[in-house]
Amino acid sequence: MANILTPKQYDLIKQLHDGELGRLTLLSGSVRSGKTLVSLVAFALWVATMPEDATFLMCAKTLTSLRRNCLDVLVELAGSECFSFSLPRKEARLFGRRVYLEGANDAKSESKIRGLTLSGAYCDELSQFPEDFFRMLLPRMTKPGAKLIATTNPENPRHWLKAHYIDNAEQIGLQVLPFLLDDNTTLDADTVAAIKREYSISPAHYDRFILGKWVPAEGLVYPAQAAGEGIVPTVERRYTRYVVSIDYGTLNPFSAGLWGYGRELDEQGDPIGKPRWYRIREYYYDGRKARAQRTDGKYYTELAKLIGGLPVECIVVDPSAASFIAEIQCHGRYPVRKAQNDVVNGILFTADAFVKGKIAVNDCCTNCIEEFSAYRWDDKAAEDKPIKDNDHAMDDMRYFAYTILRHDAAPAVVQLRG
Repeated sequence: MANILTPKQYDLIKQLHDGELGRLTLLSGSVRSGKTLVSLVAFALWVATMPEDATFLMCAKTLTSLRRNCLDVLVELAGSECFSFSLPRKEARLFGRRVYLEGANDAKSESKIRGLTLSGAYCDELSQFPEDFFRMLLPRMTKPGAKLIATTNPENPRHWLKAHYIDNAEQIGLQVLPFLLDDNTTLDADTVAAIKREYSISPAHYDRFILGKWVPAEGLVYPAQAAGEGIVPTVERRYTRYVVSIDYGTLNPFSAGLWGYGRELDEQGDPIGKPRWYRIREYYYDGRKARAQRTDGKYYTELAKLIGGLPVECIVVDPSAASFIAEIQCHGRYPVRKAQNDVVNGILFTADAFVKGKIAVNDCCTNCIEEFSAYRWDDKAAEDKPIKDNDHAMDDMRYFAYTILRHDAAPAVVQLRG
């Protein structure tokens, strides 16, 4: 096994073999550092040494992510004759031992594991769990020699896992093992450099996902765009697709962006370069500043003016804007899609799209450009979130990127976690 593991991974297996792993072990560090693979190897080897009637738990934020990140990998590592699982039954067999499978995606998840008596557990991306679930899990492990092995990427230093457990590691007997991208000697230098570039979109997320540090998200959300990166002249281009994205507001601003997928034109009017999505123009209305609210009917009229007869394939709308969605559907002219509203992953994806040249903003979109210079992370929050101010064009832009661009065949999808 030493020949197929990195030195960092081998150290963990050696600690397991020598009986040096305690009751709680957390592998914390950067993406692609090899922590998930070796943690699964360690978990499987340890389970194989336990009594045949022992029971275990494997969990992730969702059963889907558990399967993708862990269960399918275990099938490859142990072979189907030694490991099999059924998501409908939420149960697996590893070297003949029973393993329960659970998702920990909300505050009610802890009720799923009440009453269990376990010989151990495996937690994938522990920082994504509700604290109540983890607090309930620890006293479930009452069998002699029970162990928990978990992985995580760093988060905000006020996160419950850092504040309540890692910072008290010695007191509670938690062993925290750091894993970094540079520890993964199976990756070539070009791949490592590419991953580091992808996470350079945000200083905080580079520190977390590359350097393995628990640091807060601070400052501007889109500092590069505030400095002018990705802002382009409003010129004629040849577009093949059109989409509108909307952040709905009554007294708060209503922001709509018209996006076109196309290429620049040369002096002869022929398309040149690679195509990308451009925020061609915008509509922005601040009811509080104007001291007058507008009706959904008036907003629809302005939306039609923004589109101007172009063949828009869909309108992506803030999913909470039920009345305006109904207004659009009532006219039967434009298809509507409710936006994917994962704020932090949406922000990271949007920033990555700018870095990779997948999107750009015309300089006529002045409200969007102004918000780039004002949209900031809330550095006092216990979790990553932007301050809910100067965020309306930012939201409609994120809705477009995370709902449309993320599912396009052409743009690559950045891996945000794992």
